[in-house]
Amino acid sequence: MIKKLTTILLSIVFNFTFAQIEKEVVPPFNIKTVSFTQNGNNVIPFFRLGEQFQIEFDDLYGNEADYYYTITQCNYDWTPSILAKQEYLNGIDNQRIMNYLNSYNTLQQYSHYIQEFPNRFNSITKSGNYIIKVFNDEQELVFSRKFIIYEDQIGVQLSIRRSRSFDTLNEKQNIELAINYGESYLQNPKENVKISIFQNGNFKTTIQNIKPQYTIGTELIYRYNNETQFWAGNEFYTFDSSNIRITNNSVAMVTAGDIYNSHLYTNYSRKNKVYTYFPDFNGNFIIRNIGAVENEDIESDYTWVYFTLDAPDFFSNENIYINGMFNNYSISEENKMNYNKEKGVYEKAILLKQGYVNYQYVIANTNGKIDYKNAIDGNFYLTENQYDVIVYYRANNERYDRVIGKARNNSETIRN
Repeated sequence: MIKKLTTILLSIVFNFTFAQIEKEVVPPFNIKTVSFTQNGNNVIPFFRLGEQFQIEFDDLYGNEADYYYTITQCNYDWTPSILAKQEYLNGIDNQRIMNYLNSYNTLQQYSHYIQEFPNRFNSITKSGNYIIKVFNDEQELVFSRKFIIYEDQIGVQLSIRRSRSFDTLNEKQNIELAINYGESYLQNPKENVKISIFQNGNFKTTIQNIKPQYTIGTELIYRYNNETQFWAGNEFYTFDSSNIRITNNSVAMVTAGDIYNSHLYTNYSRKNKVYTYFPDFNGNFIIRNIGAVENEDIESDYTWVYFTLDAPDFFSNENIYINGMFNNYSISEENKMNYNKEKGVYEKAILLKQGYVNYQYVIANTNGKIDYKNAIDGNFYLTENQYDVIVYYRANNERYDRVIGKARNNSETIRN
């Protein structure tokens, strides 16, 4: 009996110690426009417990293939939690996505899939980090996406300030926050409360593992000088293909073949230029076809979008990529630019669904690590960015990390 208990305990310790961090899997070429939505709009995937949301995507093969999904709860560090699935899921997953429609009146055929949560088969019963995995009918993983379910249990005050460090005074934005847990009983809050800070919904640049500096009554105060700073970047570029047949202030030329081709105006490196405010969606995108009759999700077409970047000051062994929420800030071959020696510019064509799309150029090494400090378009503390703070809590006797609060603010309110 003792030997059996020892074996079980060692197994638990082994699984806890060597649990692998869940990472998002980039979809293959035929899977496009993966997005979490609410009220028909793409959103950053932070949802209140019990709130309705959807995950949507297109399959360019358009053959009504069968796809299935699973939901896994994760700890604060994105390792799988030790809870059994029935402890955080009411019902069962590994269900087929049965809501899909085929494209209508488009040159590029595709099947559009929508999975709503909660649904008649399952609903999430606990807050926390989650990852949804989508499989094909051969149970091969096609792609995965992270999302967060939160509760409104405590108050969070979030403010954005200019960097206090002299060397990054004009280039970084500093996040300060105060967590007020009021009458809520939290065991050892300085150790058991954790935070994650997000810039423009990008999971890849999250700041974590920051402890409160001090407490005032029932408030946890975070007023660091360096630990909670982000490179400010520059405003995202935007192109408009909502009317896929015409040019506009972002599309210089439109050509047609099997599908339409949208050639954007050349973008020029803004690193050494004066900052100019230009409204954007903070990296987001909007699916839009002004000629759609009933359903833009299936009446919006795909177009080859040709990007051109003139960056003569960029001399590096690193690569330039195009990203934004439209590709989940991915660093992949599909988004890597090629240098045209004859023209002296960087070029890339990406197949995208028509609408309004924010995008940016980033520098990354062969390991996919992005160099934000030497950004192609520079870093300006006046840049308008959106910040979210997620607050986690695990009591001494609990087995998973709850999300007990969320706050959002915009650097338009930045202070010195």
